[in-house]
Amino acid sequence: MDCVKYGVTTLPIPEKLLAKAHWLVPKDEPSELRNLSSSIKEALNSPIGSRSLKEQVMIGDKVSIVVSDITRPVPTAQILPALLEELHTCGIVADDICIVFALGIHRGMTDEEKAKVLGSEIFSQYKNIEPEQITYLGETSRGTPIEVCKEVADSDFIILTGNIEFHYFAGYSGGYKALMPGVSTKAAIQNNHKMMLDPKAKIGVADGNPVREDLEEFGQKFPRTFLLNVVLNSKKEITKVVAGDPILAHREGCRVFDEYYKVYVNKPADLVIVSAGGYPKDINMYQAQKALDNAAKVVKKGGKMVLVAEMKEYFGEETFEEWLLDSQTIGSIISKIKENFVLGGHKAAAIANLLKDVHIYVLSSMDEVTVKKAFFTPLKELSDLENEDFKTVYVIPYGGLTLPEVRTEKGREITLEGFVSNPITSNLNF
Repeated sequence: MDCVKYGVTTLPIPEKLLAKAHWLVPKDEPSELRNLSSSIKEALNSPIGSRSLKEQVMIGDKVSIVVSDITRPVPTAQILPALLEELHTCGIVADDICIVFALGIHRGMTDEEKAKVLGSEIFSQYKNIEPEQITYLGETSRGTPIEVCKEVADSDFIILTGNIEFHYFAGYSGGYKALMPGVSTKAAIQNNHKMMLDPKAKIGVADGNPVREDLEEFGQKFPRTFLLNVVLNSKKEITKVVAGDPILAHREGCRVFDEYYKVYVNKPADLVIVSAGGYPKDINMYQAQKALDNAAKVVKKGGKMVLVAEMKEYFGEETFEEWLLDSQTIGSIISKIKENFVLGGHKAAAIANLLKDVHIYVLSSMDEVTVKKAFFTPLKELSDLENEDFKTVYVIPYGGLTLPEVRTEKGREITLEGFVSNPITSNLNF
C-alpha cells in the first residue's frame, strides 16, 4: 500500500513521507460475503431481538423502505433485490411498497442518481420519493419534535436500511438514524444535533450517548419498524448483515464494526495524512469532515494534518459554507454555535475546534482562495511536505471507516506489536 483514495482515483504517498509512515488500517479486514442474497434472507428470517420479517408483515400492509441517498456508500442496489423478494414472498405487492430516500438536510437527487442508488430496474418498477409532506406526532423527552415525511408516518410497516460506521457525535451511523434525521425535518434534526455539545456525545459510543438516545426514543414512536443494516469493508463490500430490532440489531452491528475498525497507537503523530476514502465520501467537505474528526484523535497538539479529498461539490451545505467563509476567526465560529445551535454551523464549529490545536492542509479540487477563506492551508501536492522534519507520520487511508486512538495503560504509553512502518505489513493486530 502506497496510495490513498481521491475521488475515483488514487494519489501516491511521496517516498520521503512513505519511509516514515505508519499506516493505520483496519486489522484483518473481513472479506465480501460470498452469497449476499442468502445472507440477507438468513438475517431477515433469524433476526436479532425480534420476530422474523415474515412473522411481522401482513398482507395488505403499506410498507415504507427507507434508503440512504447518493452521499452514502451503502450498496442499496445490492441489498434491495433480496429484501423485495422476501416481502413479495410475504404477500406484499409492489403497489404497497414505497421507497423513501433519507435526505436529512442534504440536497435532493437527480433521477440519474436515484437510479444509481436503487438500480435502474427497481427505480422504474417501484414508487420512490424524497420527503416532502410532514406529519407531526409529538416530541421526545428532550424536546425533539417527532416529525417524519407523511408516506412513512402513514405506512403500516417501516424497514430501515443503511450501513454502520463511526459517526463523530451520534457514535455510529445506522439504526434509527435512517428515520431521524433521514426522513425528518430540519427543526427535529437541529434539536437532536445540538446535543453534540454534550461531552457524552462521542464517536464510537452508542449507549449513554444523548444524541443516539434521543433519536432512538424518536424511533420507538413507530413500533412496527424493522432494521436491515450492513457493515462494509474499505472496498465498500458487504461483510456482515444484521436485521431485526432497530436498537439490538444495530448494537450487534456496532460490535462487529468495532472489532475491525478501531485501531490503537502508542503516541500521537507530528503529521497525519487522512483520506476520506474516495468517492462518495469525499464528494464534498460536509461528508469529508468526518475523516478529519476521526484522524484528529492521533495528532499532536500543534501538529499537522492533511485532508485528502476531492470535494468536487465543494462544501455541500449552504449554512456550513456560510459559517466557514463569512466568519472572521475560528473563535467566532465556536462562539456562534454556543450561542445559537444551527445545523450546518455545527460542522463548521467542529472544524474550528480542531483548528484551535492543529494546522490542517487540504489537498482537493477546490480553488486556493476558497480553501484559505475556510481557514485551511491549500496543498497542491503531498510532495510539498517532504522537506519538513516530521518524526512521526501516520497515514489513514480510510478516514471515514477507521477510528484511531492513543491507548495508554495505567497512564503509561504502551508498545503495540505489529505497529510498523512498512505499509505492506502494517495491519495492526491487537
